[in-house]
Amino acid sequence: MAKIFTFTSPAAGHLYPIAPVLVELVKRGHEVTVMTLPGSGRALIPLGITIRDLPPALAEDTLGDSGARSSVEALRAASRALVARIPEEIAALSNAVAAERPDALLVDITTLGGQTYAAAGGLPWASWAPMLLPIPSRGVPPFGPGLNPKSGPLGRIRDSILQRLIAHYWDDPLPQFNRMRQQQGLPTLEHTLDYMLDPPLLLNFTSPPFDDIRRDWPASVRQIGPGLWAPDAEPPAWLDEIDRPLALVTCSTEFQDDGLLAQAAMDALADSDFYTVVTAGAIDPSTFTIPPNARVESFLPHHLLLPRTAVVVSHGGMGITQKALAAGVPVCVVPFGRDQSEVARRVVTSEAGTRVSKKKLSPDRLRTAIEQARACRAGAARVATGFATAGGPLYGADLLEQHLFAASDRRPSPSGPSTVRIRSSISTPPTITPERTPPTITPERSSASDAPEAVTTTDS
Repeated sequence: MAKIFTFTSPAAGHLYPIAPVLVELVKRGHEVTVMTLPGSGRALIPLGITIRDLPPALAEDTLGDSGARSSVEALRAASRALVARIPEEIAALSNAVAAERPDALLVDITTLGGQTYAAAGGLPWASWAPMLLPIPSRGVPPFGPGLNPKSGPLGRIRDSILQRLIAHYWDDPLPQFNRMRQQQGLPTLEHTLDYMLDPPLLLNFTSPPFDDIRRDWPASVRQIGPGLWAPDAEPPAWLDEIDRPLALVTCSTEFQDDGLLAQAAMDALADSDFYTVVTAGAIDPSTFTIPPNARVESFLPHHLLLPRTAVVVSHGGMGITQKALAAGVPVCVVPFGRDQSEVARRVVTSEAGTRVSKKKLSPDRLRTAIEQARACRAGAARVATGFATAGGPLYGADLLEQHLFAASDRRPSPSGPSTVRIRSSISTPPTITPERTPPTITPERSSASDAPEAVTTTDS
């Protein structure tokens, strides 16, 4: 069996999706260590995973993009922050490898320093991405603004112009990034995002029909569906006392100043048939005015609430959006930054919910969008079926064994040869019984209400 060292960014939303794959590798006899946020051991150590804390300089770092005036400016701020982390990440991973002497590395795609170290080193390695990937693709709008696809010559002209403009934002720290790559013996890149083509294998935790179909991406990118793992927890006692459908409203666990979304949702639904449950994340719960048919919790595992939930209202975080859709629950998204406009666009184009512009957010507008989203259960069910057939953690573990350990069993590790058992070669997703079957959903409204015209955006 092999020793695998896993390196994450300082975000639970990047650790949790890969966790079920790591658990599957442990079940197969591999030794897995994860360097991640302090405190993660409470949930992962009982699963057989060893934890090393990220150093404080990384664990306490943020992307500094919450004050950006647009999604594109937020991308530039995030790009700068990710490049600035590179020296600390290289040092942390280098020291850990010297201490652990692993056979293979598994590295979060957003840790540019981790990617650089792995690409320059001699160990077999792979990467994972818990979010939508910004790798350009024909027929898919440039990543960032959340634009709908547009076919024909005008669409191609629009996308070409915008791709050059957005690349300028991504490439803002490219000279600094290339200098650090050269210091590690790696070639320079033409564009910052080209580093995503380095991994020999890149597991992407999403799949169609939520994400767009790409026919021109490299074979190294494998979409395996969402990672739906969450720490074990008991349902709250008050849940059994609720006799209404739930509207689950979520704020980001990383500060994005999205408390106004939660307040607008509670105000919008104060006289509705919903019981509104807000998970406040990084927002102080005491700042809210809470109506009688609502409650605010700092944190609750969302999987405990989704079976009772009729609609999710969120900032468009990839984690909650995919968890909701995997459970067949439609979503109303109000993007606040980062890749959330792209998440919102896919919610709408997959007919699984609605979108409201943050700039036009009001209780009345949000109430209308929530009711429209409620009618999108058929679209959410289609996405759930696609997720359930994408392969999931079992397929991800198969791919890692194929791509990582086929190399590591041919070469001794620094601590001596490992005994590695590899599953048969896989080129397409195997037939896998999913961990959860797609939900059988009875639409709350008639089929006419589930028609595509009910899926609208209130941005206009």
